[in-house]
Amino acid sequence: MKNAGRRNGIFWRVMLSAGFLVTSTSPLVAQSGPTSASAPTQKIKIILDTDIGDDVDDAFALGLALQSPELEIVGVTTAWRETALRARMARRMLSELGHSEIPVAEGIVTKSKAPFSQARWAERGPDAAMRIDAVEFLLSEIRKHPSEITLVAIGPLTNVGAAIERDAAMFRKVKRVVLMGGSVRKKYGDLGYAPDRGPEPEYNIVSDVSAAQKLFRSGVPIFMMPLDSTQLKLDEVKREMLFSQGTPLTDALTLLYHEWGQTTPTLFDVMAVAYVLEPKLCPMQELHIEVDQAGFTRESSGAPNISVCLASDSEQFFHFVLPRLIRASSNKAAERSGSVSEK
Repeated sequence: MKNAGRRNGIFWRVMLSAGFLVTSTSPLVAQSGPTSASAPTQKIKIILDTDIGDDVDDAFALGLALQSPELEIVGVTTAWRETALRARMARRMLSELGHSEIPVAEGIVTKSKAPFSQARWAERGPDAAMRIDAVEFLLSEIRKHPSEITLVAIGPLTNVGAAIERDAAMFRKVKRVVLMGGSVRKKYGDLGYAPDRGPEPEYNIVSDVSAAQKLFRSGVPIFMMPLDSTQLKLDEVKREMLFSQGTPLTDALTLLYHEWGQTTPTLFDVMAVAYVLEPKLCPMQELHIEVDQAGFTRESSGAPNISVCLASDSEQFFHFVLPRLIRASSNKAAERSGSVSEK
């Protein structure tokens, strides 16, 4: 098995050196960049609302956002349980990748039994010079940039619900909410190899049902990536290729993966960021979805109120995401380092 693993590693390194992954024939990769060298592209302003530190997919989602020049990350807001510690984790990741200028705002503290699996890594993150309130940050940035902010919500929706409660009219000036959450026709573990077993309450929705109901009734455009389209497994071959790259991002993800302490990550949350970059990765259908008191996201016959992605192609997803995660970062720290070495 060790020899097989070594052969896999050699294979991936040869493919990378030949530019295979970066120059994949998948049209999705080619379409993600500017259409013309001379045509300027306006960056997509996003705020990432995340419960980073429990499952490891939030760190992958933040990493993808940082590696995507199409995005302007206006800020990161932390959601659920120890939001101050989550903020330290986000600040550490931003700092180590040369993006310490991105503000991190601390969300509403809650109670939860979910383990903060990456707490030790987070504890080594820097404290804030001044605490920023996540709910006020969300509203103030929407106020500054009406109809421009894409809110990428990949955790329980407590901050979002509070922002709607505080100023619903202002929140409606958000451009859209891209949401990882819900379960329409598939449960956890329904991967397409056996008959689907129907929906179940999904973690991000059921953690704060009231907040989810406020969002779904808010009238803002919602693009929803439920369990149906986000159970994307980072298998052993992909992990070996990714973790062997030795970049600041892949090193951070390697450490966080081992601290997470399980075997195969499911990159639920990464699809939300990937969709913002390349909508073809998660084709939408218009449905009427309601959140019931038990946390189910129920499909009904009413007028469509949500754009929902019910299926995605795992290979297309990974052909788009992995080249971005593994390529050398173009962050400011790397640029400064290169300038010094040239001198």
